[in-house]
Amino acid sequence: MNAFLIIFTALIILFTIIPLIRNDYWTFRVFDYPRLQKLTLSLICMILIIFYYDGPVIEYAIILSIISLNIIYLLYHILPFTPLSKKQMLTAKRTDKANTINIVIANVYQENRNARGCLTEIKNADPDIVLLIETDNFWANATLQLKETHPYNRLIPLENTYGMILYSKLELKNTEVKYMVEDDIPSIHTKVILQSGEEIQLYALHPTPPVPNENVQSTERDKELLLTADLCKKSKLPVIVMGDLNDVAWSYTTKLFLKMSGMLDPRIGRGFFNTFHAHYPFMRFPLDHAFASPHFKFVYMKRLNNCGSDHFPINVSLQLNKEAQFKQHVEKPDSDDIAEANEKKQKTT
Repeated sequence: MNAFLIIFTALIILFTIIPLIRNDYWTFRVFDYPRLQKLTLSLICMILIIFYYDGPVIEYAIILSIISLNIIYLLYHILPFTPLSKKQMLTAKRTDKANTINIVIANVYQENRNARGCLTEIKNADPDIVLLIETDNFWANATLQLKETHPYNRLIPLENTYGMILYSKLELKNTEVKYMVEDDIPSIHTKVILQSGEEIQLYALHPTPPVPNENVQSTERDKELLLTADLCKKSKLPVIVMGDLNDVAWSYTTKLFLKMSGMLDPRIGRGFFNTFHAHYPFMRFPLDHAFASPHFKFVYMKRLNNCGSDHFPINVSLQLNKEAQFKQHVEKPDSDDIAEANEKKQKTT
């Protein structure tokens, strides 16, 4: 039992250390994801050590100290995504429907054919903006009825799991489809006119994940996120970046994106709102996001019912309040962050 506990502890520590290595290869980046799972395993390991480790007292003290430090480290990074932490985005205290935008983001999983279930969730949420991801021609045709309620739209059906469909009740302006990093990975860039007449900038993304069957490195994903961060920073309009970003909210790259873009994460101080994997409760991570510039306040965020996909749809409502930018704290990049971001943007893909 002692040998098992030593090996168990060593593996958990290894899984915690690996993401600290700044390497784009998937074997390093994939361990960014299961931080909550690593905390759970660390707590189990600590309990097992306390009750079952019967080796020398010094060894017992060392192994218990190591796993305890690991728990403290993981808690430090996890607590910001719980209600125990300070909220990064302020909550709107009054209703202002004309300046509120309600969004549903749904990675439908291309092989999934439960379009009816997806449309039911959209109808119940009654969003202003619907972003459907992994949409092929089947999904483009199966969701055409959304044009009745969301007359402004852009459909990019693809058979490579990177199709994207945007439906909107609100008027879209200067809508463009761009291929920022890879020739077959689109993103949608558009202005949205709120009911109040105010314009905002919207970026819809779905970069490739760092996994063996998709892309063995995170280079392309990181580059697209940081190029988008530059667009956010330069925008004279309030900005929302949304989509399946194939990165967890607490990863180094996501934090770097938030610093470089000047955006806020509505999850911070509120909860994980895990969206993937819908079929495995223990292996769930927040991969689908809606980041916003400090011109916005938070109204609500909720995870919708699964419709046969490996992702849960996520419903986010934000309220434009331009005075909020003077009340909300945005993390600033230091010289190391800027150098790292520039290096990632310059990498060849």
